[in-house]
This record gives sequence, structure tokens and C-alpha cells, in this order.
Amino acid sequence: MKSLACVVGLAVCVGFASAQQAPPSSDAPLPPGAARPQPRPPNPVRDPHTSGYVTAKELPDGTNAPAKEDGNFIIGATHPAAPEMTALDGVPQGTVYTFTMESKDSKFYPGIFREANTVGTADPDDPEKFRVPTSHAGPWKRNVAVYVPKQYVPGAIAPFIVGADGPDKGLFTCLDNLIAEKRVPVMIAISIGNGGGDAQGSERGLEYDTLSGKYAEFVEAEVLPRVEKELNEKQYNVKLTKDPDGRATMGGSSGGSAAMGMAWYRPDLYHRVLTYSGTYINNQWPWNPETPHGAWGYHETLIPNSPVKPLRLWLEVGDHDNYYVRDGMHDWVQANENMARVLAAKGYHYQFVFARNAGHTDGATKRQTLPEALEYVWQGYTPVTR
Repeated sequence: MKSLACVVGLAVCVGFASAQQAPPSSDAPLPPGAARPQPRPPNPVRDPHTSGYVTAKELPDGTNAPAKEDGNFIIGATHPAAPEMTALDGVPQGTVYTFTMESKDSKFYPGIFREANTVGTADPDDPEKFRVPTSHAGPWKRNVAVYVPKQYVPGAIAPFIVGADGPDKGLFTCLDNLIAEKRVPVMIAISIGNGGGDAQGSERGLEYDTLSGKYAEFVEAEVLPRVEKELNEKQYNVKLTKDPDGRATMGGSSGGSAAMGMAWYRPDLYHRVLTYSGTYINNQWPWNPETPHGAWGYHETLIPNSPVKPLRLWLEVGDHDNYYVRDGMHDWVQANENMARVLAAKGYHYQFVFARNAGHTDGATKRQTLPEALEYVWQGYTPVTR
């Protein structure tokens, strides 16, 4: 496999395929202590005006919140795609490069995976804790896609956005249009594939749902230097800014909690956060007594009990977003509502969008809102030369 592939214009690449064995048949025996995933009922539809939710401004159907206004907004129920999500004639198109990273080269994440068609189970003595007997060591490969706008001047110090869960064609197209309209700075976009799997016991779950600065440090030490090296070999002479105000994070679901964690735990590295259906719930594994409720702790204790950090945040959730009956800490809508409440109470610059007729990491909602979300997140940025 070639280590670097160049694609001019829009990204054309595949996401990470986890290095797991073929899944067993539905009646195959399970390893000792393992549990098989069970079907669950559809997610309930939540009313944005439910008692206890934040007070929010209802917008006309098909419109977005103003890009320069803080606060809580309700959109929907139809979600027309923004014109900026389509490649437009006459707009300069950036270049996207991809390369592959492997666990054997990582000092941060040597690799784990959970056996296919298995899930963990709650500890019978403490349902807040989770057991995953089918998780063990295993290698990963991940694709990294790097978008370089046509307007980038080689050698210039560049702001950038780091995205979770691999190549994001829509993001790159959107940036082409927003940069051309001077609504966001000329920036690099770095989409990093996850290490595979999902939730407790998986590499993705370990990377994204753990509350610590480790994932941000992995990106800083192993991904960003590789980005500069790979692109500089192509004569781009890319220089990524060290200024945290010129660095943004972005993700959906657990990728959203990863984006939040990068900025919360390392505000010296990132100041801007954009999340869709952020997994601000109790999904952390292994259990950590310092953050016993996982990402539910952001709105339960961490944000309320900490000094205000220099962060600017954009958050979205859908009216029938995920809801699991387990420990009272697995309602994505309630979690994001709680995030909006505590961010407001602490005086953060944030925008929270509640989308009607929208599910988990809803594609139509993203296509409607991403241009406005990016413009909001980058408000107030002043370029620096370091």
C-alpha cells in the first residue's frame, strides 16, 4: 500500500476497517463472561420545551442560528442542505492528502479490540462500572486525511481543525466555500480515523470516551508531526500553528466527547470545539474513580466546579437522539441539554442547537448547519505568526 495518496479537489477515501476477526454467527458460542448485543426499542422523541430543558429560541423551519449569536436554538423539522455543502463553480478547491498510521508505531495506543458481536455488562455490585471480558490486545490501522486549501501560502503559519472518525468530505467541501467567502480563516483540516470498534472495550472507545488529555497528547506527539512531514515531502512546507486559539476540534457522538476532552484537558492546545450528538454520557472504560461517571461528569461536576476555561463551543443534539435505559446517565438529549445549562451558568461563549426530526449524528442536520457552526466556532480569531 502506498503510504501517501494525493487526491485533488474532494477527498475520495475509505474509513478505517478494524483489524478484527470475522464476526461469529448469531448462534455461535460466546467467550466466558461475554454478552451478546440485544435489540432495543426505538429512541423516544423528546420535546425541546420539556420541563427542565434549557429555554431556547425556536427558528423558522429550514433556517440556522445566527453565526455571531450565543445561546440556545431549535431548528427543523426539515433540513435543507446548505449551499456551502456542495462544490460550487468558480470556487477554488483544496487538495486532500491521505496517509496511514499503525499501532506498532504508537507509544500512546498499542491497540485493543473487543471481539465481534459481544458487549460488556454492568458490574452487579456497582452498575456504574462496566465489565468487558472480551476486550484484549490487537493492532489497528487508521487513515488520516489532510485538507490544504488552495489559498494556503506554503510556509505560512496555519490555523487548523482536527476532526474525529476519519476523512470528512463534507467538511472539506464546506471549507472550500467558507474560505472563499472569507467567513473562516484559511485553515488546514485534519481528519483522523479512529482505532476501530465502538464503546467500552474497543480502541475507539478507549481513545474517545476516556476523560483525560491523552488523546490530545497522542495527536500532538504522533499525528501533527506526521502531517507536517508528509505534506512537506510534497513541497507544501505546512506549518501548523502552536496558538491554541487557532486550533479547533470537531466530532460526532463519542468523537464529540473526544473533541471536548482535547480542549477541556488541554486548553493550552485547543480553544474551539464543535460537536454533533456529543456523547456526554457515562461511557468511559476502564472505570476511573477520579471521573466515575465518565463524560456525564462534564456537566455534573467538571464544568460547574472548575474555573472558566478559554473555550468557545458549538453543540447539537437531535430530538430522537440516543437513549439507553441503564444507569440514568445514557440519555444523549438530556446530556447535551445539561451541557448547555452549565455552559450558560459559567458564562461560556457557546451555541446549542436542538434539531427536530433528527437522530444521532444526523446527516441532514449536519448538512444544514455545518457552515454556520464553523463560522460560529471561529468567531474572534486573530491570526498570529508563531
